[in-house]
Amino acid sequence: MSSSGDADHVLRLFREMKSFRRAPDLACYTTVVHSLVAARRPHAALSVFKEMASSGWPRTPFRFGLRGGEVDGEVRVPPDVVTYSTLITGLCWAGRVEEALGVLDLMLEDQCRPNVRTYTPIVHAYCSIGRIEEAKQLANAMGAVGCPPNTVTYNVIVEALCTVGALDEVGNLINDSVSNGWKPDAITYSIYMDGLCKFGKLDKCVEVFDEMTARGLCPTAVTLNILLDCLCRGSEAWEAKYLLERSRELEWNADVANYNTVMSRLCSGGRVLAVLKLFTDMLKKGIAPNSWTFSIVVNSLCRAGKLRKARCIFDSKGFVANIVTYTTLIRYLHLAGENDEVCLLFYKMVEENISPNHTIYRIMIDCLCTKGRFLVAIGCFLGLLRMGTRRIWW
Repeated sequence: MSSSGDADHVLRLFREMKSFRRAPDLACYTTVVHSLVAARRPHAALSVFKEMASSGWPRTPFRFGLRGGEVDGEVRVPPDVVTYSTLITGLCWAGRVEEALGVLDLMLEDQCRPNVRTYTPIVHAYCSIGRIEEAKQLANAMGAVGCPPNTVTYNVIVEALCTVGALDEVGNLINDSVSNGWKPDAITYSIYMDGLCKFGKLDKCVEVFDEMTARGLCPTAVTLNILLDCLCRGSEAWEAKYLLERSRELEWNADVANYNTVMSRLCSGGRVLAVLKLFTDMLKKGIAPNSWTFSIVVNSLCRAGKLRKARCIFDSKGFVANIVTYTTLIRYLHLAGENDEVCLLFYKMVEENISPNHTIYRIMIDCLCTKGRFLVAIGCFLGLLRMGTRRIWW
């Protein structure tokens, strides 16, 4: 029941159990706390924990055999590391770091030894509110108590440092990883590369990617997307395109997001033929395009003035249109004076229950006024004011 995510049902069964004077044991309390934490209800989880503490810790039954028979009994068992860690995680998710530290102190007073899953949520909570120095101090303290930080803990710190642009410190942290007893993984490098890319250190980003592969780490789809985005930002979209086309040869599992990233950059640069070539390449590789892919292709053709081809792709079987695609095609058709085509697309969009946006309403009002259909244009204007109406009646 706890794993199903129905925290209310778990709590109700817990209360019913107590109403029948069945004393919950440690495993029962831990299950309830975990369920409430998973449901992002740390206040309720803390209440259950306090209830457990006020009862003098739950009694856990035991049975052991003796010569000539068995002996039953009970023993009071304080919360274990799982119970404490679960509660600390819930409090950290809710941003209640000081209370989480209070639970950690209580845990130490009960001589319950914390593990890395106890400390990492606190490190993450500190980083989330910008208290990076305190997060680093806590990570250092973990080693002093015999619970050294692992890769997950360091990844949290790496992400926080990248967010504030402390990229040199991240580099030093990775370089010293061996001496500090942890091993960077693909996620570590992906976070670092993303930070370098966002702060314009494009050459360094590619260098870090090479370092990652030299260490024998296999880049993930996220890593590749960051690299491709980095190349595109550095006006090296052709190199990104070349890498995508050779993805199978390089044993990279490129996905639709990777193709969309490069195609979007090529589209912004007006390289319509390169966009269409990549689009064809992904289809040949059996990679299914999504609505973003189609929007990029249609936008590229429209920017190049190839409205008929854009409309052909738009009307093709399997095309997935969204509001972005409609807006792009309607806007360029309007600029080309194709007002009848604009109206037909508008009708089609409404029939597909896609709500027009402000841009489409404004274009439609202009088209209708040009054709002298002022009453219909007024109705369209009212639709613009409402913006909640899903269907316009003509």
